Amino acid sequence: MTPFLTLEQADRLAETFAALLGVVPVASALVRVAPGAEGDARAIVAPIQMSAVKANCAVILENEPRLAMRLGMDGVHVAGAGHELDWAIQNLKPEHIVGAGALRTRDEAMSAGEKGADYVMFGEPRAASPPMPLDLLIERVGWWSEIFEVPCVAYGKSIDSCRALAVAGADFVALGSALWEAPSPIEAAKQAFAAISDVAGPGR
Repeated sequence: MTPFLTLEQADRLAETFAALLGVVPVASALVRVAPGAEGDARAIVAPIQMSAVKANCAVILENEPRLAMRLGMDGVHVAGAGHELDWAIQNLKPEHIVGAGALRTRDEAMSAGEKGADYVMFGEPRAASPPMPLDLLIERVGWWSEIFEVPCVAYGKSIDSCRALAVAGADFVALGSALWEAPSPIEAAKQAFAAISDVAGPGR
């Protein structure tokens, strides 16, 4: 999960992202465009998409399904399980990935899964609410993974949390500031991948 990107930040982050893809496998990149920078969205996304295609990494845009379509993104990540998710599922699937995040309750998560979201994400930071505590996040991931088949993504607030989230049953672990604000994002990515791989085992 990228920071909220402006055009000035995008090239620098894209360079780091390309280097990161060379050392660890990444299933997808969730790109967030800074408020007010929507007009530069194509230029912001382009260098990230270029690196991702070579590494077979999906690029997903946050909260803008119509813009995601115009930019040729692999999918969109929608906050909540309301009308915006309905629209994205009806208009983007099955050609594109439609994920649901910012799911604060079990009922909301179940609604997103029942509607047809390709994955649900728990624990991501939102401006309007405090982050989900790690113990609650682990409980939520464990509950979901035991009952539902829709893949579950857990947002890791720290590199150290990655192993616990994988043990709880997360199919994927998403990283944001723990990765990009690390002294070395490359080393942080290596540590996270090692922790998750240790849980998954060599055959998974």
